[in-house]
Amino acid sequence: MAGNNQNRKRARSPSRSPSRSRSPPRQRKRPGAGARISAADQEATRKRQQERAQEAERKAQQEAAQRGVHNAVKTFYNNVPERGREWRNTDSKIKGLRSFNNWVKSSIIQKFIGDERNLKILDIGCGKGGDLGKWEKSRKVELYVGCDPADVSVQQAKDRFAQMQKKNRRLFHAEFYAKDCFGEWLGDIPIIKQVGIDQGVGPGNAMSQRWGGGGWDMVTMMFCMHYAFESEAKAKGMLRNVAGALKKGGRFIGCIPNSDVLSQKVIDHHKAKGTAPAEASGAADDDDDRPAFASDDEDDWNPEKSLDSPKPVDTEHTNGEKPEEAVHKDKDKEDQEDGEVEEEGFNWGNSIYNVKFSGKTPPDGTFRPPYGWKYFYTLTEAVEAPEYVVPWEAFRALAEDYNLELQYRKPFREVWEEQKDDPVLGPLSEVMKVRDRATGRLLTSEEELDAADFYHTFCFYKV
Repeated sequence: MAGNNQNRKRARSPSRSPSRSRSPPRQRKRPGAGARISAADQEATRKRQQERAQEAERKAQQEAAQRGVHNAVKTFYNNVPERGREWRNTDSKIKGLRSFNNWVKSSIIQKFIGDERNLKILDIGCGKGGDLGKWEKSRKVELYVGCDPADVSVQQAKDRFAQMQKKNRRLFHAEFYAKDCFGEWLGDIPIIKQVGIDQGVGPGNAMSQRWGGGGWDMVTMMFCMHYAFESEAKAKGMLRNVAGALKKGGRFIGCIPNSDVLSQKVIDHHKAKGTAPAEASGAADDDDDRPAFASDDEDDWNPEKSLDSPKPVDTEHTNGEKPEEAVHKDKDKEDQEDGEVEEEGFNWGNSIYNVKFSGKTPPDGTFRPPYGWKYFYTLTEAVEAPEYVVPWEAFRALAEDYNLELQYRKPFREVWEEQKDDPVLGPLSEVMKVRDRATGRLLTSEEELDAADFYHTFCFYKV
């Protein structure tokens, strides 16, 4: 035993050389030497970090560009005060215009609502629920869903509907959602998915065109669709939501600024400056439809209630060029000569409204490509809005790709002439104080009618 203990002690003795089967001892390094990185590695790491930061910034800028005026619209409506119906009927400087445009909206609903019952209505850009009363008066609606990007407006629409329910317990069912209806898919909303929305709708999908379709009878878009024409992606996203929701035979109705009016004003401006091409003689559409305006209140139109009134944003950049105009600059160089594109912009209107192009405009009045042509619209008491031109023929052709066939298009004053003696709409115009009951005289001033002549209304059928 003693001999064994001595042998173990000798085995542990540091004086003995280590076994050759073991790894050689590691050399000790100076403190910090293990963390030392070469200058080349440091530079490579710095470049990778910089590239990641640039990529993150690029993605953030792309997301912001995709959102576009959506955030401006939401901010504007979330800060608009609710003035109330009494103010609109008595103190408003444009009460005649509000009534006139609101009657036009009632007219287009009445004309295309059809004879069916238990209708399902999808209102894109519902604002504060200004059209709820119109659908209630039809007595044909089973379900109404309103969507709007402004969450405060959506809450006000809910509150309005709750007040209506107290007076009419047999009122249709309604739901409201804060949603960007141009940049987001509406099929994510449970009730819309439940009723039916065709995700495969659009060009290149033969099966969807033959068999597909949603479950909604009508989609309405009053005074907001022009914001979709900020970009091609948004315009197609809007049509995908509309066409996807509509069943076969469903109707898509709405009101937007009339591009014929915008084109003619641009041509007239360039003619006055001597920069218009010789062939520029008028609006692109041979029918020469004139414009119309919009409304968004229960039977008293309130422009503050739809999507087309965001806060104006600064679009002046170096040399007066807007971001989207960079896209337009090189599109038709073969057809344009120096000086053909206006640099400083121009405006027109009267004491209650104004339309302004802040940058370049096409001297022949043809907006190409058909996206991103921004102008500013203001209406006293109501609107200060950056908006986008909707070139009508380009829109109609694009809608056909989504199985939407044009059935109706008229400026507001022509709608009045067409429907003023209707057995239902005629008396309604008196109730809504559009015209005097005793004399039949329009109660809308000439300046208000001039403002109304900026818009037209339309209806497409899903085929």
